[in-house]
Order: sequence, then structure tokens, then C-alpha cells
Amino acid sequence: MADFKNQFTLRLDLIVQAKIKKMAREENRSMANMIETLLKKAIQSYEKENGEITLTEEEIYPK
Repeated sequence: MADFKNQFTLRLDLIVQAKIKKMAREENRSMANMIETLLKKAIQSYEKENGEITLTEEEIYPK
């Protein structure tokens, strides 16, 4: 299955942005990839504690 990605604007505190940029450099990632990786880890942690987040087709592919 193709990996479709949604693009959107994200505003970050300057210190948070600088730290993420540094983390990304250390792992040889783009900043966008680093943010996505961190979000995936946060979701896994949340689901481990609270159970799987179930999504409907409409939530995944809104019209």
C-alpha cells in the first residue's frame, strides 16, 4: 500500500524547533521525518497506556 502523507502548517516554539532540528541532525533525518517519528512514538506510548485508538474510514479519509 502506498504511504500517502498529508501536508499542513505547524507552528513551533523556537526552542522546541531548535531541539528537534538538533535531534534530527544527530539521527541523520529531516526535521519533518523527526517530527513524524516522535509523534508515532508518542501515539504508541499513549495506546500502550490507554488502548488502541480505532479510526473509521471517514476519520482517515475525510471528504
